[in-house]
Amino acid sequence: QVQLVESGGGLVQAGGSLRLSCAASGGTFTTYAMGWFRRAPGKEREFVARINRNGGDRAYADSVKGRFTISRDWAQNTMYLQMDSLKPEDTAVYYCAAGMMYGLGSTVESDYDYWGQGTQVTVSS
Repeated sequence: QVQLVESGGGLVQAGGSLRLSCAASGGTFTTYAMGWFRRAPGKEREFVARINRNGGDRAYADSVKGRFTISRDWAQNTMYLQMDSLKPEDTAVYYCAAGMMYGLGSTVESDYDYWGQGTQVTVSS
């Protein structure tokens, strides 16, 4: 029912910024909690950030806290990840995810029902 498409990835120098977008279609955007995950080369996919369906509760992985900001726009059916002060260790494929949850959301992959294809973020030193 729901399709997710990420965009906004690219190559940036350390200390720079990128803004990722996740466009949703085919579902009721406001009923889904959403999150961002990433997979670095040779590593497992890991949690980055999440936001609840109302947009009032957000959580971040310790590695990105204070540098990344998750948000959502109901009118545009789009979720964003603003990434500032980027580090080389942020290099990964970034994925957006959505799930119909009645709580605040989740940091684990298995709780999400829909996934995007991913967008590459590369940070050089």
